[in-house]
Amino acid sequence: MSSQVETLADKQPIKVAIIGGAGYGAAELLRNLVPRPDVSVIRVSSKDHIGERLGDVHRSLGPGSGAGKGAMELVLEDIAPAECAADADFVFLAMPHVITARVAMELFDLDVRLIDLSGDFRLESLDDYIADYAPEHPCPERLGTFVYGMPELNADAIAQARYVASPGCFATGIAMGLLPLAAAGMLKSGALRTVAMTGSSGSGVRPQPGTHHAVRVNNLKAYKVLHHQHRAEILQTLRSAGAGRIALDFIPVSAPLVRGILAISQLDMPTGFSDEAIRNLYREYYSDHGLVRVMEKGRSPEVVAVAGTARVEVGTESRLDPATGQHTLAVTTAIDNLIKGGAGQAIQCFNLMTGHAAHHGLDAPGLWP
Repeated sequence: MSSQVETLADKQPIKVAIIGGAGYGAAELLRNLVPRPDVSVIRVSSKDHIGERLGDVHRSLGPGSGAGKGAMELVLEDIAPAECAADADFVFLAMPHVITARVAMELFDLDVRLIDLSGDFRLESLDDYIADYAPEHPCPERLGTFVYGMPELNADAIAQARYVASPGCFATGIAMGLLPLAAAGMLKSGALRTVAMTGSSGSGVRPQPGTHHAVRVNNLKAYKVLHHQHRAEILQTLRSAGAGRIALDFIPVSAPLVRGILAISQLDMPTGFSDEAIRNLYREYYSDHGLVRVMEKGRSPEVVAVAGTARVEVGTESRLDPATGQHTLAVTTAIDNLIKGGAGQAIQCFNLMTGHAAHHGLDAPGLWP
């Protein structure tokens, strides 16, 4: 596989197809891939907006966007997966779970590398998948055969992978705040308590009664309390990083914004670790990951600082209660749910799989405010 990586790194351009081209995930894939001279998006398939041009469906690709006339003139096609993948080096799968697995089954015998944005191949346990996603999996024998696509955890494996499962948005935001602790052996037991707020774009392009932005914009509400589908994925990820049999109490919150996740995790820490020692642990872990910023003392991560980018902000604060001796650590992370929590992380994997640095093409400054 290493020779294939070297070949793709030198190949100009790398041919990419997208299956499931009408949603927000596909929009972000296209926004970031289409302007790149080293990538050629050759085909985009969809069950919606069939026959419409990309520049009309995803208006960020319209005139003046830098997308180029060829990309703007591509149309969404309702074609078979194998036809969409024909001659492609990579296929991004940007569809809901179950549907994605059925499509993937038609591509496994082809000479193409897959990056899946759904939840169909993230989990190793069929029991977890059945509990969190669907009563059955279309191809359960494939669970555990996709590399989990978190560059801060699996960069080397991703680079060599044929199939990658891009992580979930909450799973990314929460795990990014806890990976350094897991790797340092500081999550061997006990319970994590996490509250994480997310924007409306995480619910997808079709408005639903409980997720439509019109009913979220002046509202805050918890949902799927203690039973969100990313819980098992988070625990699996932390175990991969070195955690033990920890528990996770996770409460997701619907927030009145379009983009972003702010996750706050609390845990009990052994005494003897200063705030600065903990921050140094984080700085060391993320020292080779230029899109991750460990905040200085007294500064908290903010969604507005990372929205529209693949960047991550991580902040830690601890408190020792003199009365009880309990040492509590709070870890806060901020990400863009559609980019680092979705398509941008998939592109980070694509970069590693094609011999580039993970941040290639993703290191432009975001918007402020």
